[in-house]
Amino acid sequence: MNNDNVYEYKKKFDISQFKGVFRFVGGFIALIILLNIFFTAFTFTVDEREQVVVKQLNEVIKVVVDEKTEEMEETIANHERLKKIKIIEGKGLFFKIPFIQTTESFTNMLLTYDTLPREVTTKDKKKLVLDNFAQWQINNPALFISTLENQNKAHQRLDDIIYAKINEEIGKVEAHTVISDKEYSMAMLKRVSEEINEELGQYGVEVVDIRIKRTDLPPENYEKVFNRMRTERVRAAKAYRSEGKEEAQKIRSSAEKEATIIEAQAYEQAEKIKGEGEAEAVRIYAEAYNADPEFYAFWKTLQTYKKTLKDKTKIVIDADSEFAKYLFNSK
Repeated sequence: MNNDNVYEYKKKFDISQFKGVFRFVGGFIALIILLNIFFTAFTFTVDEREQVVVKQLNEVIKVVVDEKTEEMEETIANHERLKKIKIIEGKGLFFKIPFIQTTESFTNMLLTYDTLPREVTTKDKKKLVLDNFAQWQINNPALFISTLENQNKAHQRLDDIIYAKINEEIGKVEAHTVISDKEYSMAMLKRVSEEINEELGQYGVEVVDIRIKRTDLPPENYEKVFNRMRTERVRAAKAYRSEGKEEAQKIRSSAEKEATIIEAQAYEQAEKIKGEGEAEAVRIYAEAYNADPEFYAFWKTLQTYKKTLKDKTKIVIDADSEFAKYLFNSK
């Protein structure tokens, strides 16, 4: 036996050892695949975030929900197409008939829909562009799949209904109320939610909350609004200046009146003091005169000389005059 024959023999021997293993592994994998197909075909699972609709030959026969309510049971019972549907509570593993029954899952959590920005008209004929969003949920999956079928159609319907209701409400008030009065806006959106839910009940959905993200003006109105705002600011500035001038005039008048009163009181006080001083002077003069009339007459005459006779002053008087008696030493 040559070397090539020995190698070929060993090769055949080695492969034959693993044929049994290969067959076992292949059989195990095939079994797993079959079990998975069987499991998928005969069962379905519902987790905590889901509610499931079961269809048989494309017709809804049962729904699996978190909790069945009286409203849900009554709605389904009164619906001609849905009254035979069975409502099951629970989560986990459920059985179905393979190839005949199919399932469709819907979330039971809140869904957010960002509505398209649209124009609305206020009571004072102003146009505004509102950008809203709504949070909603599917509360009756059987009714939902029978009417709206999927979330895209639900969003289209929500968009139309929300816009119609908000436009109706905003048409009752003026633009500045919508823009600046937050309390009114919140109350308005609450009313809109309540009215919308009355209409959405037939689709198995419920709006939980609506909010206005942004309120804008149409682009063609920007210049008009800015001009009006500028005019209002100019008018307000003029009013403030006018009020300021009026207040300044009141302050000046009050100050002038107060100054006049103070001056009058000061003048009165000064005249009183002057009168008291003059009276005191007269008293002193009288006492001096009574004490020595001749000296007093001499002193008063000297005071008169001082006031009358200045440098190079010429006077013509009689030598016998009383005024000149001290000048000429007359007795």
